[in-house]
Amino acid sequence: MFVRKWVDMLILNADDVRAALPMAQAIEAMKSAFAALSDGRAEVPLRTQLPIKSRNAVTLFMPAYVLDEKGESLVVKVVSLFPNNALHGLPLIHAAVLVIEAHTGRTVAVLEGGTLTAIRTGAASGAATDILAKPDARVVAIFGSGVQGRTQLEAVCSARSIQTAWIYDRNTERRDELIAEMAGKEGIPADLRPAESPAQAVEDADVICAATTSRTPVFADADLKPGVHINGVGSYAPEMQEIPAETVRRALVVVDSRSASMVEAGDLLKAILLGYITAKHIHGELGEIVLGRKPGRTSPDQVTFFKSVGVAVQDAVAARLALENARISGLGQQVIW
Repeated sequence: MFVRKWVDMLILNADDVRAALPMAQAIEAMKSAFAALSDGRAEVPLRTQLPIKSRNAVTLFMPAYVLDEKGESLVVKVVSLFPNNALHGLPLIHAAVLVIEAHTGRTVAVLEGGTLTAIRTGAASGAATDILAKPDARVVAIFGSGVQGRTQLEAVCSARSIQTAWIYDRNTERRDELIAEMAGKEGIPADLRPAESPAQAVEDADVICAATTSRTPVFADADLKPGVHINGVGSYAPEMQEIPAETVRRALVVVDSRSASMVEAGDLLKAILLGYITAKHIHGELGEIVLGRKPGRTSPDQVTFFKSVGVAVQDAVAARLALENARISGLGQQVIW
């Protein structure tokens, strides 16, 4: 006779996830995640998109399985992006990550996914910055002042000794709120400056992070400094674009996932449509560089561009790290499942 064995399930809210995912650890975890993806040690189907056209919104379903040197990880993330939420004082993104025990299929944890997504997305840019940006990078420009903009800033400051950050957002009130909140925070310089134009933001920038929902480029190619490194994380659909096609054409382009990028990365797909590049222009995946299979930056004046659409392997590895730290620190709430 079958006897059900109850399992304790751990629930981590946003504060728990934030405490359990320090940025420096998250950046190293993302390097491992991308290496596993490029090495064929992960199963990551293309995410399923469920459009909610009446709300100009989309809900995404993102499963992943990873087997690496730290063991197995199996998760499913459900993330909803509702652009009109700002009108109601709500975040753009709401999400939950379901963690499944890989050898039994039992549900063992649920993590608040908006915070995890923001941290792992920032950490991906931190990993790319650490690998591709010039070692002496000191100035960063951040486009977008939402949750993602904050973690992008935190991640780049963790990867490089940033002295000055320019923040640009068409919503100047949100921009100023980010500056007031983040200036001088642990690891972040006090010198955070409001940019009145995209050109002012990028003029001296050694690193640029674009974390917006724009459908047109957020800066002009002609305004870029030689040797700049760019992280593009906002355009997750073919119709979206943050980075000029001219910049994509002359940059060393590195992606998180080739297959996902060719379906979802508007920055690349629009450049291909215009005839600026072909798919062969992609230098490689970030994981290939982590593994030593592809070189990174080859000269100080080279423009490098990391295009991330976000892949569920990041959620799997981030969730595993968060659970490890949460259990050590006694974070979260246990419930019988």
